[in-house]
Amino acid sequence: MKNIGIVLLAFLVFTFSCTDRDDDVDTINIRIKNDSSINFDEVQVSTNEELYTNVAPGEYSNYLVYEIAYQYDFVEIKSGEETYVFQPIDFVGEMELPIGFYTYKLSVNEEGEVGLEFIVD
Repeated sequence: MKNIGIVLLAFLVFTFSCTDRDDDVDTINIRIKNDSSINFDEVQVSTNEELYTNVAPGEYSNYLVYEIAYQYDFVEIKSGEETYVFQPIDFVGEMELPIGFYTYKLSVNEEGEVGLEFIVD
């Protein structure tokens, strides 16, 4: 009986001591993944003044902090002399993202169209 109590206590300690990465954060954190065959020299998301820079094909950027963000947002990608834009039509019905970590998986196709896939990290 004593062993069951010890196992139960250990289980409870383990269960309540586990933390998620989101537990110690109080901001919205977004990174990008370059899902294209071109290098992203600069990427601006929304009106954030900080830019993601030099994101190679298949690579992830570092996270940047946002005060307000959505599942999809304005994105401008500069690669060499080319500029590619993802412009949402409207934000009607869109909810602001809660505090946490997210990835915008960005792609540019042969026609220069930007695709955005939203991922919760």
